[in-house]
Amino acid sequence: MGYRVLVVDDQKGVRRLLEELFKKEGYEVNVAVDGRDSIEKVKANTPDIVLMDMKMPNMNGLEASEEIIKYDRNIPIIMMTAYGEMEIVQKALEVGVKKYITKPFDIIDLRNLVREVLEQNTVE
Repeated sequence: MGYRVLVVDDQKGVRRLLEELFKKEGYEVNVAVDGRDSIEKVKANTPDIVLMDMKMPNMNGLEASEEIIKYDRNIPIIMMTAYGEMEIVQKALEVGVKKYITKPFDIIDLRNLVREVLEQNTVE
């Protein structure tokens, strides 16, 4: 496959879980601890997809997503958000986030969503 995935989450356990999951799937995985870090990582090594947590210190996922989309609108972003933040999800979709998944999520569902978005992005 060879896809590059950027996992952005301020929780170390979530980053580690997703990093292990996607490495087993054959992806190259990079991680970022917050929104600012994610922008730096995108500019240093453009990923094929970004998994972005919504609530993080320094710069939240919505702000970071907006910056990433300004930098390269072709990088699909999947927002990972807590249940009940639908107004934020709506705003994220309006600025160009491709999909969202609510926490806690099933990792198989997330894996399948990532595959789906990558396949759609390759076709477009």
